[in-house]
Amino acid sequence: MFAKVKSMGLLGVDGFMVDVEADLSQGLPGFDVVGLPGAAVKESRDRVRAAMKNSGFAYPVSRITVNLAPADIRKEGSVYDLPLLLALLKASGQLTADVSGCAFVGELSLTGEVRGVPGVLPMVIAARENGMQCAFIPAENAAEGAVVDGIRVYPVPTLPALLEHLVGLSAIPPLQPVEFQPGQDPGAPDFVDVMGQTAARRALEIAAAGSHNILLIGPPGSGKSMLAKRLPSILPDMTRQEALETTKLHSIAGALPGGVGLLSSRPFRSPHHNISAPGLAGGGSVPHPGEVSLAHNGVLFLDELPEFSRQAMECLRQPLEDHKVTISRVSASLSYPCSFMLVAAMNPCPCGYFGHPTRSCTCSAAAAQRYLARVSGPLLDRIDLHIEVPPVEFEQLASKTPGESSASIRQRVNRARAVQQARFSGTGLLCNSQIPAHLLKTLCPLTDGAQALLKNAFERMGLSARAYDRLLKVSRTIADLAGEDVIDSVHVAEAVQYRSLDRKYWEAR
Repeated sequence: MFAKVKSMGLLGVDGFMVDVEADLSQGLPGFDVVGLPGAAVKESRDRVRAAMKNSGFAYPVSRITVNLAPADIRKEGSVYDLPLLLALLKASGQLTADVSGCAFVGELSLTGEVRGVPGVLPMVIAARENGMQCAFIPAENAAEGAVVDGIRVYPVPTLPALLEHLVGLSAIPPLQPVEFQPGQDPGAPDFVDVMGQTAARRALEIAAAGSHNILLIGPPGSGKSMLAKRLPSILPDMTRQEALETTKLHSIAGALPGGVGLLSSRPFRSPHHNISAPGLAGGGSVPHPGEVSLAHNGVLFLDELPEFSRQAMECLRQPLEDHKVTISRVSASLSYPCSFMLVAAMNPCPCGYFGHPTRSCTCSAAAAQRYLARVSGPLLDRIDLHIEVPPVEFEQLASKTPGESSASIRQRVNRARAVQQARFSGTGLLCNSQIPAHLLKTLCPLTDGAQALLKNAFERMGLSARAYDRLLKVSRTIADLAGEDVIDSVHVAEAVQYRSLDRKYWEAR
């Protein structure tokens, strides 16, 4: 006998429909799964067999052949346990309910419990787009499923509960779509705790307003990490589309917190410096998102930048330019979005005290040069703002006057982002850092004084074409924060000062 049940799979950030076809025929008992199954899919045979027996069903003693179509796309994970078992029940005549228009995913325990699986959100979206009326997902993934409207989504706790629903004995109530509410992590640290560091705070405000990459350079204990960890508290609210894109990536990677539907705050990823290049950019025999993709629409913080391997740092160059990373393997070539803010922090030398006002640097010129050379020129060129974080003076630390709060800074950032959203309406752009080269002249008008200052800075500092473009984008963001439509010389002057530290450190030795 033959039966077919609909399921879903993942290909990159998108889901696709899978037909789980089961055929029972005469011959020696056996259980074969075809259609490019991965190791976890092959192990489904044992889980399905035990779940059927422990749920009170008869395991068919026949020649069992299961095909996962389309057969030219590799199937990975344990998501096919549930549809595979249902296909066997229908093929053996133990289930007569009509399941047309329904799609199923879920991992089975040996007792029939339905366990959560990664990637439910993009799979349910694919089911809706392919005309499915119902999607049955694990109860653990209920929050993800509730995000998708236009399709009835049922949270399944156990196999018996699902079968009772299908035959009409006891209905599982469908999930109600949840309205997206953007917000900030209530536990995020606040800028009110930061004493002094006026210049660094200003640079981080500009970076947040235009989603610019930033490098913090300073001695140990000056507050570089403290400042970076407070950046999420001043980032603008995510739109629903941004939240959907970010949540899909976290769902695919299995990194979505339990009970969370859509991520309401921007991600902040801070990998350790021993991370490999595939861990940062993504990879594996079956390509999975890396840290750059998990930071999509948020922040990627690399503390102690020179301590990262050269290969890991250099793999950032293409994602920083293209806002996507393509991972090619024998089994597939997949692209993941990675539009993120790079925030990096580093010491100016191995001992950390080069240029310190009170402590002497103990590094030789050669050792300091080798340390700085770990950060390549092309990577440095892709960082929009370079800011020095000097040591904090005692009077600032002992001051009883609190610093400006994140809420106050965030209001200015949101106003600047609102200006950008109005400017980029209908273009697909979200912020100034994404302005393509062919639109720079149109979207970044300069006064005569600003044009002359920019020309002088370009020639005297020996800027590259990429650095020129980034300088113009930062000037545009500074003008937006000031509420100006046209970029003036004062805006360009401030932007230029954020490109000077590479001359102090990289060329001073």
